[in-house]
Amino acid sequence: MVPADDCVWVEVVYSPGPRQVSRTVLSLPAGATVAQAVQASALVEGVLPQGWHVGVWGRKAPPDTVVRHGDRVEIYRALKVDPKEARRVRYRAHGEKLPKGIHRSPKTA
Repeated sequence: MVPADDCVWVEVVYSPGPRQVSRTVLSLPAGATVAQAVQASALVEGVLPQGWHVGVWGRKAPPDTVVRHGDRVEIYRALKVDPKEARRVRYRAHGEKLPKGIHRSPKTA
């Protein structure tokens, strides 16, 4: 769909939790910003909470960035756990890595 000269179509996406995605497609006036798109989407009430960020197509963007037709505005939650630390915890829980070609025998109960 081709927009009129005075409006742009954008998609706003937000994940309130793991494996949950909320999305909405909006028609905004030309010159609208990322912050206006987030506010118009009503996916997040009021101002973004502390530690949250926004981006366009996977790249962090300031809220005053002007959106273009077809942009995907993404709302990022604050991280609860450092990704590197989470990987270390998973590694320790799984056990030590075996050399290539050696496999752990299945445990029998």
